[in-house]
Amino acid sequence: MTIIKNIGELVGIVPAGVLRKQGAEMAETGVLKDAWLAIEDGKIAGFGKMADLVGHDGDDLSVIPGSDRESIDAEGGLVMPAFCDSHTHIVYAGSRDGEFLDKINGLSYEEIAARGGGILNSSDLLHETSEDELYEQSMARVREMMGKGTGAIEIKSGYGLNPADELKMLRVICRIKESVPALVRVTFLGAHAVGRGYTHEGYVQAMVDMMPQAAEYADFVDVFCDEGFFTVEDTDRLLEAGAACGLRPKIHANELDVSGGVQVGVKNGALSVDHLERTTDVEIEVLRGSETMPTMLPGSSFFLGIPFGRAKEFIGAGLGVALASDYNPGSSPSGDMRFVMALGCIRMRLTPVQALNAVTLNSAYAMGLSDITGSITPGKRADLLLTRPGWTLTKLPYLYQTPFLRKVFLNGQPLE
Repeated sequence: MTIIKNIGELVGIVPAGVLRKQGAEMAETGVLKDAWLAIEDGKIAGFGKMADLVGHDGDDLSVIPGSDRESIDAEGGLVMPAFCDSHTHIVYAGSRDGEFLDKINGLSYEEIAARGGGILNSSDLLHETSEDELYEQSMARVREMMGKGTGAIEIKSGYGLNPADELKMLRVICRIKESVPALVRVTFLGAHAVGRGYTHEGYVQAMVDMMPQAAEYADFVDVFCDEGFFTVEDTDRLLEAGAACGLRPKIHANELDVSGGVQVGVKNGALSVDHLERTTDVEIEVLRGSETMPTMLPGSSFFLGIPFGRAKEFIGAGLGVALASDYNPGSSPSGDMRFVMALGCIRMRLTPVQALNAVTLNSAYAMGLSDITGSITPGKRADLLLTRPGWTLTKLPYLYQTPFLRKVFLNGQPLE
């Protein structure tokens, strides 16, 4: 058993059985000052106030059951749940920094894609890269994310754009899943763009046909349902094929236009609908009462210069919101969830508590993991962040570039 003692603030405390926060609940989180927390067998075993420990000096821990205790002195640091990132594209090859220059020179995302760049560029690079090299490049990004405090990651395919290369990506994601202490969920995003050499209809059919093979690796199926990519009708067909193979939907929707992706996602029981940079009150109403988590990607808004999601209005309408990084080579080349949290506060006007819930519990929910991780709850995985002394929840997004992490715990073990 490991005891973290002298915690200045323990934040993100959530009662057992609460799987997501919605509406007014988004502004609530349990906080305990001057606290301790116990870790046993990779899980949170309990927590409480330091004053309740026998002797009041933090060294006599006999109030906590168990033997062979190791203690870590937090020295007044903050302890919180590790970040959960429910939308990434981190298995990719090479770089698209040339497109960065195109953006600086005024080309839009759609114009770059129309010139054969964007997703198709990544597809060409991935096709030329061996499976082992793709794994090594991707693992570097996973290590970076874990080192910055992310403990659960959803990773999508979608740069293969033909059956063989999509399966290559899925194998690499599963290899990552087996290699790291972070929780990893796998999403089949074959319908990310139409692959080279296919007609639109031929490509949709090819993705439908490979769904049983994809289901051997993936947890979810995703479709880029947006202007210039896949229609609502395409999306419905692909999601039905995925459901027949046991894959639950997670949808790209409303990044480039009001696409109908939210509606088709909710209709098909999507666990999340992601992006939502361009939404109306109609989408808010469709999401009311559903099990679908609206997920916004402020890193993409920041990098592309497009609108930020209407998070405050969603919350005001009684909905929950998750925030994720969208880490990818073209529109959000960063997996720093602390920066995502800061953008949630600075650009989307969320409070630090609302942003915390969006990057922990609600993002875990958007991966189907909020019963396992995403909060300070006894019995959940001990996926925790310990900050340097003196940090508070408000300082995390306020001092958004100042180093703050002292230690990351994943499944109860300190990350080396």
